[in-house]
Amino acid sequence: MKRYFGWLILLSLTFASCEKLDQEPEATVTNEAVFGSEAGLQLYSNSFYDVLPTANDIHQGDAMADYSARTQVPDFLRTGAFSARQSSGWDWTRLRNINYFIANCNNPAIAPAARNHYLGLARFFRAWFYFDKVKRFGDVPWISKPMAVNDPALYNGRDPRTLVMDSVLADLNFACQNLNTTADNSRSLITRQTAFAFKSRVCLFEGTFRKYHTSYNLASSANTWLTEAASAANTVMTTGGFSLNTAGGTDKAYRQLFTSTAVVPSETILAAVVDPALSIYNDANWWWTSATYGARVSLIRTFVNTYLNIDGTPFTSRPSYETMPFAQEVKNRDKRLQQTIRMGDYKRVNGGVSEPAPPVFSYTYTGYQPIKWTLDDTYYDGGSRNINSIPIIRYAEVLLNFAEAKAELGTFTDAEWVRTVGALRQRAGITGGLTAKPTVVDTYLQTNYFPGISNAALLEIRRERGVELALEGLRFYDLVRWHRGELMDMAWNGFYVPALDQPLDLNEDGILDVAFYTTLPANRPAGVTYINVAPTINGGSPNPQRLRNGTSGEITWLTNIPRRWEEKYYLYPIPETDRLLNPKLGQNPGW
Repeated sequence: MKRYFGWLILLSLTFASCEKLDQEPEATVTNEAVFGSEAGLQLYSNSFYDVLPTANDIHQGDAMADYSARTQVPDFLRTGAFSARQSSGWDWTRLRNINYFIANCNNPAIAPAARNHYLGLARFFRAWFYFDKVKRFGDVPWISKPMAVNDPALYNGRDPRTLVMDSVLADLNFACQNLNTTADNSRSLITRQTAFAFKSRVCLFEGTFRKYHTSYNLASSANTWLTEAASAANTVMTTGGFSLNTAGGTDKAYRQLFTSTAVVPSETILAAVVDPALSIYNDANWWWTSATYGARVSLIRTFVNTYLNIDGTPFTSRPSYETMPFAQEVKNRDKRLQQTIRMGDYKRVNGGVSEPAPPVFSYTYTGYQPIKWTLDDTYYDGGSRNINSIPIIRYAEVLLNFAEAKAELGTFTDAEWVRTVGALRQRAGITGGLTAKPTVVDTYLQTNYFPGISNAALLEIRRERGVELALEGLRFYDLVRWHRGELMDMAWNGFYVPALDQPLDLNEDGILDVAFYTTLPANRPAGVTYINVAPTINGGSPNPQRLRNGTSGEITWLTNIPRRWEEKYYLYPIPETDRLLNPKLGQNPGW
């Protein structure tokens, strides 16, 4: 975190840059003290880290995902509610900062290896910047130099994604070859292994995007990208020195990755690190526990059903799974479930006292209330107080990138299953199906999520990716690259309620927690939260929270507000204000 202090010194020496690509940048002043020494290059390069997502970006990143029920339906998913006028993200300030460095990092007095290291760092961040832009907008202008005020290219149109992504790959390859930082126990710096790990993410995205978005006519190049993804991931797996965290055993090892103050260096490759000494915190507890501040994201039952039984069999193979109450359905499951949501004997600390903490319906709409990012002490629940570092890239994702790329290429072996998905499931306490890739398709997974996939191993890899990386900000763009945006229309359903006016003990501690009613009973047990599921409330308005069968069944939330995925949603529209400044930008299809 010391790099931020150093960067402050340079603020008065650097340039003011344009907020938008199509606004005129101000003139810059070259500073020989920066580009004339390796120390200067290091100091300048600290500014690049602003390209990375913040801790809050990561822990809030799945607020719009197929498995996320939330307070309101995002405007993006409501027909007619989102347009180019609401769009954002067409900001190029950070790119100009990077390009300015690349253009000036050429002093022969600095050893070539040192110059190439810092050029590799700059090009890594340019790749990160552009990958974000391509995911969001598709075709974007490829700019590889700092623009002068009179540069005619300032008002050019957009370049094809093929050109941009080839340039992104070239930048990443340069970074992988030239970054000389090989170790960083803080996990806050970009190392060569970080570059390979990120390359595996980028190439997997582009390879699967080209394969499944057939209208682009790029499927013939998909395997090239998938091969690059597998190779980059394999480099991390064989030379990175990383391993899955197993400290604390199957009951704790997974969640430790997300609640530890210090990063878990064995598995964390890159993190948004907290530093109380510098007043650097995040707001995970506030966002994930507040009834008013955050989006009140809860998992939906359709997704929770994908967590396997502890013996490795599908939960949905149980004959009674559809009508199993909450306290029973969460038992004997993949241990990641109990480390992702409130269930069982989960407890929180309140005023120094550890207390049972079942799902709280002042927060959750479905009953599946996340705990993945939250600290267990209620002290952290208000404001930006969290002292847990937030992983941005971790080794588990690299394993899944490798497995998926190999499965898409048709070269995934039993040994590679053991090394990747099998290892993740073993860490989660699962006892069966660890020694060979599956050959039998799970029909629940295929029917509800991926009807176009008949490869049993690929289906399981996608299941594993959903479970292992849940709520880490990757899900929406997984659906995008798989061309499965329709999953965003999935009903927001919660746990099964056997009957009205029947208080439920959600954690089986002998204390009744919640009951559902259409007419509020006169006699109510103390301490029970009563939830109104009548068809209408407030003088006839539709009730957003109901039971599927009226008097019993799964909880449903906001079924009165339609969501309908459209093909155009795979890309955001170019913001209207930027198109007015530069009409050559055009607009994405459908917007």
